[in-house]
Amino acid sequence: MDGHVGKFFESVSSIFGGGDTLPVCDRDIIAGCEKEVAEAANEEQKNESLMRLSWALVHSKQPEDVNRGIGMLEVSLGKSNSPLQTREKLYLLAVGHYRTGDYTRSRQLLERCLEVQPDWRQALTLQRLLEDKTKRGLTCLAGVQMQMV
Repeated sequence: MDGHVGKFFESVSSIFGGGDTLPVCDRDIIAGCEKEVAEAANEEQKNESLMRLSWALVHSKQPEDVNRGIGMLEVSLGKSNSPLQTREKLYLLAVGHYRTGDYTRSRQLLERCLEVQPDWRQALTLQRLLEDKTKRGLTCLAGVQMQMV
């Protein structure tokens, strides 16, 4: 279990290291988070473990994991106890939709997230990644259209 937690924290800390890429979780981290949820001693621990599991799922490279994380977060969004928790869930949903290629939905969620905390670095980083990805896509599309003419 300690190995899984260590990998999880390495993944989380990579976003604070100044890089412009999203961290990635593998199946071992997800399995560790699932075990943590199953072993939670009380409701508070279970909720914290579910948030970590959601984080791991939306940061997976496996589409089925990402979609599972999105589903968990959508169900729990209305049950948020604070603006901070809402912000976190909106951000994770934005990450999940970014990973699935739904950039429009990701952008909408990021806007809501930044309404709660306009200077949140993680959300601003994802917003920059989203803008770069969208610009590259438009540039490629323009190149294809120019070739067709």
